[in-house]
Amino acid sequence: MTDILVVDDDEHIRESLVDLLEGEGYSVRTAADGLAALAAWSEKRPDLMLLDVMMPKKSGYDVCREIRKTDAKLPIVMLTAKAEEVDEVLGLERGASDYVTKPFSIQALLARVAAHLRQVDAFAASAEADGPEVPPTFPFGAHVVDRERYRLVDACGRETDLTRREIDVLAYLADRRGKVADRIALWEAFWSDKIETPRVVDMLIMGLRRKLGRDGALIEAVRGVGYRYAD
Repeated sequence: MTDILVVDDDEHIRESLVDLLEGEGYSVRTAADGLAALAAWSEKRPDLMLLDVMMPKKSGYDVCREIRKTDAKLPIVMLTAKAEEVDEVLGLERGASDYVTKPFSIQALLARVAAHLRQVDAFAASAEADGPEVPPTFPFGAHVVDRERYRLVDACGRETDLTRREIDVLAYLADRRGKVADRIALWEAFWSDKIETPRVVDMLIMGLRRKLGRDGALIEAVRGVGYRYAD
């Protein structure tokens, strides 16, 4: 049975999410603060985590960053009342798979959960399927993208965590070097649940540029169309 870890310091929200998710057939565990979340994750790795941002002992940002040091594949959906763009970017930079602001639609949340779990299943299936071998690393400017360790490595050997979606988008741009990647095409390729709007592409690119530092300028915006890797 699919195991979901719900982390929120609001008891009412925890209980509501437990009832909702168990009603959909998921097994649900809970934690009320950041340290308890890390302990629960370490004790038994869940299939997906719903993670509040503003919590005692450790924030959701810090929990996400700690998990990403050793677990790059776990879908982490952040739940928070903070709706400013900078907070969304910060969450994505810490390795969040998705970002949902409160209050949220129950059906939309369930759809996001199901979509992330489908992506995990699809990724596992594709890894087992026969086909051409995908290189474990590829260059992006002066950086190296490590697919297997979900890391971005600069020329000095410094490493930055990447999400699977960030790697997919970087690979997509690198494979089409010099060509414009249509913003809608990116959205349709990597946000298959279609709950998010194409704006999530811009948010992800913004986060990638920050992680790439000077190489971030290699991702050029083509006004009204999309983005281009202009190496």
